[in-house]
Amino acid sequence: MSNIQILVVDDESRMRKLVKDFLQREGYSVLEAGDGMEAMDIFYEQKIDLVILDVMMPRMDGWQTCREIRRDSTVPIIMLTARSEERDELQGFELGVDEYISKPFSPKILVARVGALLKRIYGTDAEEKMEAGGIELDKAAHQVQVDGKSIDLSYKEFELLTYFLENQGIALSREKILNNVWNYDYFGDARTIDTHVKKLRNKLGDKGNYIKTIWGMGYKFEVE
Repeated sequence: MSNIQILVVDDESRMRKLVKDFLQREGYSVLEAGDGMEAMDIFYEQKIDLVILDVMMPRMDGWQTCREIRRDSTVPIIMLTARSEERDELQGFELGVDEYISKPFSPKILVARVGALLKRIYGTDAEEKMEAGGIELDKAAHQVQVDGKSIDLSYKEFELLTYFLENQGIALSREKILNNVWNYDYFGDARTIDTHVKKLRNKLGDKGNYIKTIWGMGYKFEVE
């Protein structure tokens, strides 16, 4: 996702940093703006693939910023607001907002919505390349690099790593991994997952520590 650039617009610096940190962990490039006027300056200077936009801001609020963007662009917009009133939501959709999230929200949910929106708007190309903690995965080329060095993975190891990267920070049961990586028609022993995880960890070297064991359940991929 290193080729996807996201503009986060919010007058609260702590909120911008929180959102930016979570997005960067997923491999997105992130730019920040503290209000609508600053956001528009960046928008016209940079190639922006998605905008995360707060409503309440000084100088130019989120509604006006959305109007300005929509005059020239159909770039996907996720609107953030402290209020969850229906009229606000309706106004947002009338202005061309693609997603609407009320504060407070889970950063992980926001990141998941970002990924889903990018996939819906831009197609699978937005998901072809992923990066996390020095691991770079290219779906189209079926290649993985760790700290810039290529490593050889079997087909299932590659699929397993892809699934982990797509679900960072989420605890995944063995059954869920089996259903998504080996498909629902696989009737083998779930312990085959443990074998593949062990091999994958070894091939990733010290990055293998990102794959955490959730005892009695399954695994979670998390960059420290």
